[in-house]
Amino acid sequence: MEIAKSLLKPLKKNNSIKASFGERLFTVLNYCFFLSLGFLALFPFLNVIAKSFSGEAAVVSGLVSFFPVDFQIGTYKMVLGNAQFLNSFKITIIVTAIGTLASLFMTVLAAYPLSKPDLKFRKQLLLIYVFTMLFNGGIIPTYLVMRDLELINTIWALFVPGLINVFYMLIIKNFFEALPEGLEESAKLDGASNMRILFSIILPLAKPVLATVGLFYAVLLWNSYFSAMIYITSPELKTLQLYLKELIASTTEVLTTAGQIDVNRDLNQAPEAVRAASIVTATIPILLVYPFLQKHFVKGVLVGSVKG
Repeated sequence: MEIAKSLLKPLKKNNSIKASFGERLFTVLNYCFFLSLGFLALFPFLNVIAKSFSGEAAVVSGLVSFFPVDFQIGTYKMVLGNAQFLNSFKITIIVTAIGTLASLFMTVLAAYPLSKPDLKFRKQLLLIYVFTMLFNGGIIPTYLVMRDLELINTIWALFVPGLINVFYMLIIKNFFEALPEGLEESAKLDGASNMRILFSIILPLAKPVLATVGLFYAVLLWNSYFSAMIYITSPELKTLQLYLKELIASTTEVLTTAGQIDVNRDLNQAPEAVRAASIVTATIPILLVYPFLQKHFVKGVLVGSVKG
């Protein structure tokens, strides 16, 4: 919003100048174009929501577009009563919470020393980090390492391999570099150690970038299914996204994932509506986090990317 206001200031100063017909037409076309793009981006999600609340006949016959047809909530009752869905939901919340905190902690510990110009071999260390952004060991070697560490079929396998995202680490490093050096110098004169300076002075000032990167990590972990698909075989540890992937790929077992079939309820639900309800239910939690952290986005990302 602050950026938008700054861009509108010149327009307010020159509001006495009447815009030409071509300028007004260009503005109208711009609005129409971007509104159309926004509608196209929202259409798939609105369609999924409408299907999740629509009756079986309407969904099967393809009559659902943006609004529910034959409104019902039976699909959500079925999804929320599914033991596997609830267990996967719980596992995903645990992995996202622990993984986000662990990733932020390790990323900060890597970014802080690398933000110091006098660090020995700083350029070489940065080169190694950047190298990992372009190349990795591959799936099989990584799997063998995880197996030797006995992390297969544990929740640790779901976030430990990607504990530090180098791109996010560089954003935080650049943020630290932009802070005044006098803050740390005055703290050292008072006898504060490096860790005390980091946790008592630097991190409180870095709340915007930490909130932004933390949300990036949370979304990444919440939407991840590949790690679970590779390292998890136990149904009790399946994540929500892996459950949804298997649910979407399934066409005949959608209504039997809960075990017993309720004839009066389950057989009157379209599999596509059940999948849609599962997707919507899995999307809502991460969407609820955005409004609380949105104010930090512009400041956190822009300040953290000023320096190269």
